[in-house]
Amino acid sequence: MQLFRTFLLRILTTAITLFGVAVIVFYVIRVVPGNPIAMMLPPGATDEDIARLTAQYGFDKSIPEQFWIWAGNVLHGDFGASITSRQPVLELVLGRLPATLELSIMALVIAVMLGGVMALTGTRMRGTKVEAGIDVVNGMALSVPDFLWGLVLILLFGVLVPVFHISGRVTPSLDLPFTSNFYLFESVLRLRFDLWADIVSHMFMPALALAIPLAAIIGQLLKQSLRETMHLDYVTLSRTKGYGENHVITREALPNAILPTLTLVGVQFTFLIGGTVIIERLFSYEGLGNMAIDAVINRDLPLIQGIVILFAAIFTAVNLLVDLSYALLNPRLRHG
Repeated sequence: MQLFRTFLLRILTTAITLFGVAVIVFYVIRVVPGNPIAMMLPPGATDEDIARLTAQYGFDKSIPEQFWIWAGNVLHGDFGASITSRQPVLELVLGRLPATLELSIMALVIAVMLGGVMALTGTRMRGTKVEAGIDVVNGMALSVPDFLWGLVLILLFGVLVPVFHISGRVTPSLDLPFTSNFYLFESVLRLRFDLWADIVSHMFMPALALAIPLAAIIGQLLKQSLRETMHLDYVTLSRTKGYGENHVITREALPNAILPTLTLVGVQFTFLIGGTVIIERLFSYEGLGNMAIDAVINRDLPLIQGIVILFAAIFTAVNLLVDLSYALLNPRLRHG
């Protein structure tokens, strides 16, 4: 019963959050100076041309009227048309979303692997210079933002030792038999490992740049959880039975110490998706973040709204899943 109430409460707060984001974004982008209609017309456009497009996009109405018309259309799946490309916003956004999701998932996998190795190694070598070295590396990873890591990686592995691609998502000259925009996953399903290797070569550096700060956060939290768990009675009992330290850490302490880390990973994944905006621009990666920057530069209001609402929907959905997962794993909430 407690779990069901938690689920309903989170659904309600998610709906309220999305509505609030929609209102704020809709209002803010319309009070910013600049006329998006003027950017669509050639220099010799007449006042009649401007008035026609202004009415077509609904900019001749008050902001509250514009919002309710837009919100009603969104409920029917119509996010409007892009001012710059004249294509449906939903089609454009969903076309770029797979690229951003694949990049974010790859970055999350790298971060979990790096953070897990650092935490386990630091716990196993606690009190030694190895643990101190890991703490220094963690501090460095946290103190440098992801886009600066991107620049460092470009210089190291794109210029000095050019082993990875520094721009794009896939080599255009390759045969691309994709039916969806999930290139990485579809290349595996089609057993086209040549395409998979090329896609990974394009994605690795931006994914690593995103993963490094997150790996440091995961490593610190997991190591702290392991340190607290290592002093519990059942871990001490495991030692008295003659089990080695590696077994004690991985089989006894880790399963109970990992729950707070899993919650953090879910929450940080939303920030990871948001962080792709700058990284995608830096690596000329054809994802949603790169499109968002172009939309802002061109003052493409319908496209900006669609992208922000989609990002907000992803953030709230992931947070909802994290909360529900925690509730399922927590016996007090599951049986309350």
